[in-house]
Amino acid sequence: MKLSILLAVGLLLGQFMNAQSAADFANLAKYKEDNTAILSTKKKVDAVFMGNSITEGWVKSHSEFFSENNYIGRGISGQTSSQMLLRFQNDVVALKPKLVVINAGTNDIAQNTGAYDPDFTFNNIKAMADIAQNNGIKVIIASVLPAAAFPWRKEITDVSQKVDALNIRLKQYSYSSKLTFIDYNTAMRDAKGGMREGLSKDGIHPTPEGYAVMEPIAKKAITKVLERK
Repeated sequence: MKLSILLAVGLLLGQFMNAQSAADFANLAKYKEDNTAILSTKKKVDAVFMGNSITEGWVKSHSEFFSENNYIGRGISGQTSSQMLLRFQNDVVALKPKLVVINAGTNDIAQNTGAYDPDFTFNNIKAMADIAQNNGIKVIIASVLPAAAFPWRKEITDVSQKVDALNIRLKQYSYSSKLTFIDYNTAMRDAKGGMREGLSKDGIHPTPEGYAVMEPIAKKAITKVLERK
């Protein structure tokens, strides 16, 4: 009898935990405490970097780049543009930064949350830019970093072509909307469209040397945008 009760409780607990996990599809809980702490200081943040593991890894690799420049990293490993859009209000707008750098698309192409639809991904990024501007936040859209293949999804083909196609759309949209587009891709790619040797160990995530290429590109663009009236 006791064993049956324990099994039933275990099953219910498992269902509850799965429900909780499904309910937080965008992982709103990840930065909740950090966001509250930032808001309590009433300090004006210069820039929030919205992204995936590339952004999250950047903060872990070189936190001083963020702290010394009054930047905040809001990257979550594995996330697609739809998840970023869902948490954009909490992790960007609520912090009232002067500017947001949006870097999304890698995991969409890798099909982390479903089949890749270029229009859906593009519209999610555009929606984040619209939300930011409607809240008085300046916008920089970053290119998707070079990638020739995904180690965790080797069956996906034409990766670099898909990355390039999305980057072309993002660049064109940025220019037509008078937004700043920063191009990490050109500075980091090899002749085949993948990550240049020495900038990544897995072809996706930058090493410190990779982030060292990205940092001056990002900082120069942010400084220029913030200087505009």
